[in-house]
Amino acid sequence: MTFVRIEKPADGVAYVVLDSAETRNALSDDLLDELVASLERLRDDNEVRVVVLTSSHDRIFSAGGDLKAFSDDRTIEQKYRGLDRFPRLYLLLAELGKPVICAANGDVLAGAFGVALACDLIIAKDTVRFGCPEINVGVFPFMISALIYRSLPRMAANELMMFGDLITAEEGHGLGFVNRVVSDEDFDDEVLAWAVRLAAKSPLLMAMGKDAVAATRDLDLRDSLDYLRGQLAIAFSTDDMKEGVAAFREKREPEWTGK
Repeated sequence: MTFVRIEKPADGVAYVVLDSAETRNALSDDLLDELVASLERLRDDNEVRVVVLTSSHDRIFSAGGDLKAFSDDRTIEQKYRGLDRFPRLYLLLAELGKPVICAANGDVLAGAFGVALACDLIIAKDTVRFGCPEINVGVFPFMISALIYRSLPRMAANELMMFGDLITAEEGHGLGFVNRVVSDEDFDDEVLAWAVRLAAKSPLLMAMGKDAVAATRDLDLRDSLDYLRGQLAIAFSTDDMKEGVAAFREKREPEWTGK
């Protein structure tokens, strides 16, 4: 059985589609393994410049962690080893070397909320809800709390995690973690338009920039500036930066070489 599929609707654009409607795209070990493998394949595909993560379900992006696995008969040691899939996925999204859009076409719940926050941009249908309702079934959103605290104000993060209530896409936009809220009828076109725009940027400078953000996010200011100074110096030596400046001056579209 396949839980994830890849589509390529435009040059430089790849969609990673969660495709287990019968489980509401629960983040089972099998689905997570397929998702990680798909992202790794796209990471290494030089023809792909932007990745869109979405769902084939008409109302659910993902219901989050597989509750059956929470109460099965595996030992604590076995469960602990299996939990490495979540940090590997979140770090892979951060370090993919190309931008990732979460196209939230359905509710984004529990561990999937962490997946969305690990992406670079979130576009949501106006009917979508976000949240971490784990506390309502006796679980705390341990793993995704690190991502929530990096993306939301502290008190708003506490309210979401401690009450387990869901919030609308508009409320998510107000809190700053949703970039754009779009009507259902315009959603697919808007997502593809964003992806095509991103794919038109220099893949080299985009990768360098994304890597720099991931490397400096948790550093203090002095260390961040030291690192970023070095990255900017490297960027000055690239053909793409020179091409971008030349194209701007000559009023034409740049032709990126990725060098």
